[in-house]
Amino acid sequence: MKLLRLLFIFLSVPLFAQQGGMWIPSLLEGMNESEMTNLGMKMTAKDIYDVNNASLKDAVPHFNGGCTSEVISNQGLLLTNHHCGYSQIQSHSSLENDYLQDGFWAMSLKEELPNPGVTASFMVRIEDVTTQVMNGLTAAMSETEKQKKIEENIAKVVQTSPKEAWQENRVRTFYEGNQYMLFVVETYKDVRLVGAPPSSIGKFGSDTDNWIWPRHTGDFSLFRIYADKNNRPAEYSEDNVPYTPKHFLPISLDGVAENDFTLVFGYPGATDEYLPSIAIEQVINTVNPARIAIRDAALAIQDKYMRADPQIKIQYASKFARIANYWKKWKGETLGLTKSNAIGIKKQQEKELISQINKKGKQQEYGQLLPKFEQYYTEIEPYILAREYYLETVMRNVELLRTAYQAYQLKQVYENRGAQSFQDRRNNMVERLEGQYKDYSSQVDKEVFEALIALYAEGVPEQFLPASFKSFNPQQLTNDVYNNSAFVDYASVKNLLEGDAETVIAKLNNDPGFKVVQQMADTYFDKVAPKYEELELNISGLQRDYMKALLELSPKDARIFPNANSTLRVTYGKVAGYSPADAIYYEPVTHLEGVMQKYVPGDYEFDVPQKLIDLYEAKDYGQYGENGKMPINFIGTNHTTGGNSGSPAIDAHGNLIGLNFDRVWEGTMSDYYYDPALSRNIMVDIRYVLFIMDKYAGAKNLIDELKLVHPKKEKVKSKKKK
Repeated sequence: MKLLRLLFIFLSVPLFAQQGGMWIPSLLEGMNESEMTNLGMKMTAKDIYDVNNASLKDAVPHFNGGCTSEVISNQGLLLTNHHCGYSQIQSHSSLENDYLQDGFWAMSLKEELPNPGVTASFMVRIEDVTTQVMNGLTAAMSETEKQKKIEENIAKVVQTSPKEAWQENRVRTFYEGNQYMLFVVETYKDVRLVGAPPSSIGKFGSDTDNWIWPRHTGDFSLFRIYADKNNRPAEYSEDNVPYTPKHFLPISLDGVAENDFTLVFGYPGATDEYLPSIAIEQVINTVNPARIAIRDAALAIQDKYMRADPQIKIQYASKFARIANYWKKWKGETLGLTKSNAIGIKKQQEKELISQINKKGKQQEYGQLLPKFEQYYTEIEPYILAREYYLETVMRNVELLRTAYQAYQLKQVYENRGAQSFQDRRNNMVERLEGQYKDYSSQVDKEVFEALIALYAEGVPEQFLPASFKSFNPQQLTNDVYNNSAFVDYASVKNLLEGDAETVIAKLNNDPGFKVVQQMADTYFDKVAPKYEELELNISGLQRDYMKALLELSPKDARIFPNANSTLRVTYGKVAGYSPADAIYYEPVTHLEGVMQKYVPGDYEFDVPQKLIDLYEAKDYGQYGENGKMPINFIGTNHTTGGNSGSPAIDAHGNLIGLNFDRVWEGTMSDYYYDPALSRNIMVDIRYVLFIMDKYAGAKNLIDELKLVHPKKEKVKSKKKK
């Protein structure tokens, strides 16, 4: 029976594994192309990436350095998520024109709104420059020496590699420093807002539904790229014209069904797929529990006050959402890693690697990798714990401490760079703080401070606590700080920061809030940060060697993809539901009925615009509905992470079928371990996007720009002809 079970595991893993990974688009020919074809793709690898001819990669720019977008017309019309364009929508909003609440639609090019600083960057070509970057490295070098030499070599590659005057060379590391790639990039700097649904559509479900399936969110916004008369990048100018793309995505109106092929193209931010089992144990048992406990306390207090006071609800809505976002992710991540037995699977993989090391006689090179991981991760654990408590308490959750830390940095600037630098930084700080204090409640922050300081004193290893924290009364300290510190309101802190550098520093040194931060920061930077950084550097070097061993000793057909690093990647899979728990199965597609089931009139998360209700009641879906229903979101097995927001979901023929915007809660562990049974990305059905543009907003001028196709219906027609 054991043998049969093992055979099942070994036979089924390759089949499932065809749906995981974040692959470099220039290296798809061979294994990846074959896998995609087996999953139903009708394109070739060259249709996806081609230096000499237009291909899919020419329609997928990096949006503003953090999200992904796609070109959907021959006039540079750009589609991305609502949450990716949120700050631009917000910046154009006012009491008279509240585009966040009401939406915005440009009915002509003249009505499109400029966004200074927003960019769209196209990847022109990719080249392997590993040999040049690693030239001159020797085994005798220390990690610091190696890094210095690598940085010198990268600078040389960037400077000498051919490019056009308006392009930029960038070198990125892959496989933990075992491979280096050159990216030639074109960045367009005139990107204008074209359209956005109201937040009651674009953010429907907000924090409650974040990371959750079933989902019903129209998370999209529209921009347009403008270029100079030569179609090259240019700063904003009224003389600029809509960009003419090398390629834009046709849009399929045929929708999706379970098991349909899906390709997601984009710029995933960061993953850690090849950490050893001890690192995953540390995430599950040490790091995430500490983070979650701290945010549990902060969120519970904020929630209590937000429910009781409408003014505080407004002040803290954005902050609460920001804190809750990763709190929720970490909980789902821990659940998923545990449910999928990630630690056990990684331990089995490590046993197999040891077997290969011994079999190939590589003990001298790789025999100490796992014992050293054990040593370093055991050694770094108390430092990681102290670091997480420090960051969560000082930098993220207690506003008084975060502001006082800015003053601490101000003092460091004076001591290291002098009075002029102090004055420049102080002026900027005072200007920024005015807006910050508009959304501040000292009553809320005081209670958060007391709860988190108590957790800090209890959770941080004793050797890393400030001396005064080893025997203190949290309530007494809290009262002292919030009754006497200037950091509790803007007028007081502005007054605190007035005067010359010496005067300001003298006042800071007497402020009880500043004293707390100074003790915490001094202790952290003296006792925690240096050793943490030293051990992190050692682990990084070890991880590079571990990755090298995996690349060298794994079978030739092993599916080893590089971790995400904000470079252009392809991930492929299929439309699929999933079972998060016993007796539960989630279908892969949601519909407008679900919006109405969640509808809560006037609620900031679940309100629905009256016009959308009217369209629903009339079942007025036009050409975008299917079988009398209006599809909204769907899920697939594509391997995504932060940075894939706005990524196009592409069908087997290269047509746009949706755009990525989230992952399911149980699958957030895919940053560490991809499980095909649980890992699901969430996408907006492109038909819902078009329905909102056309039927809800009446933006027919934009619909007319698009190339709408029916690949499934064409397939049926061709079969009938035969």
